[in-house]
Amino acid sequence: MGIKFHEEPRLKNTVMIVGWPGIGNIGLIAIDTLRQMTGAEEFGEIDSWDFFYPRKVIIKSGILEDMKFPTNKFYYKTFENNDLIFFIGEEQPGSKSTSSYAEGEEAYQMANLVLDVAERFECRRVYTSGAAVALIHHTMKSRVWATPNTEKLIEEIKGYQNTILMSEIEGGGGGGFITGLNGLLLGVARKRGFEGICLMGEIPVYLQGLPFHYPKASKSVLEVLGKVLKIGIDFNQFDELYKNVEKNIEDFYRQIPSNVRDQLDKLKEFGYFKQTELRPMTENSRKKLWEEISEFLKTGEKGDEKAL
Repeated sequence: MGIKFHEEPRLKNTVMIVGWPGIGNIGLIAIDTLRQMTGAEEFGEIDSWDFFYPRKVIIKSGILEDMKFPTNKFYYKTFENNDLIFFIGEEQPGSKSTSSYAEGEEAYQMANLVLDVAERFECRRVYTSGAAVALIHHTMKSRVWATPNTEKLIEEIKGYQNTILMSEIEGGGGGGFITGLNGLLLGVARKRGFEGICLMGEIPVYLQGLPFHYPKASKSVLEVLGKVLKIGIDFNQFDELYKNVEKNIEDFYRQIPSNVRDQLDKLKEFGYFKQTELRPMTENSRKKLWEEISEFLKTGEKGDEKAL
């Protein structure tokens, strides 16, 4: 188990940006899109053998020739004023096969290996990205919820566009939690002396369990990263790439029973409201709405789902 380097780039004033799969693949799409648009080059990887089961085996001429594991790769891109390291993981390690998120010893080891590379190249900061499940409508622009691992970053984050500190989300009581490696890495980074910020794009609560990407939230995260890192991003290219996903979401929404859809449409009327005070919806009506949505998601026609 360990890190394999294919080359040793010379980097300066380095920032690391980390992406893993998650709800709507919001963080992964944002980070991997930025990696591709900058033309970052692969320079290393984490050996997957001790973290994952193989996805498939390769057989040639009747002989097992190889096994394919989820990849965990590092990329770099140099700029005039600062350099970037990207880490893209195809899967989050976990101690239980039923878990969708990283947990246990394997996850902690993975987080430390990623930060070993950050330390080796003297990274000054680590960004992670994921999803913020929110009471918004899918036609609304996703905000970015931000959580830093040190108090001194709060004022900087307040200057980010379309961004709100997770601690300031109304109804959250100044707290919250981040599942999986996005949160774990932030905590381990704090312990090891790295600045860290997690940027989470909002996804509507009624889309969180679907096999859809949610590029609208990824775009919001990309806009923040582009501004912070002073990187130009071609959003026309991004929008073109994911326009079919938006259509699939609209198709799904039209299939929702009209009584449930009428309740969801109220989210457009009241915008970004308190999480615990859905005017004119009461707490009971909010609970009933979620029960109806959940029931629809369980019983909906599988044949109506479209490939993304």
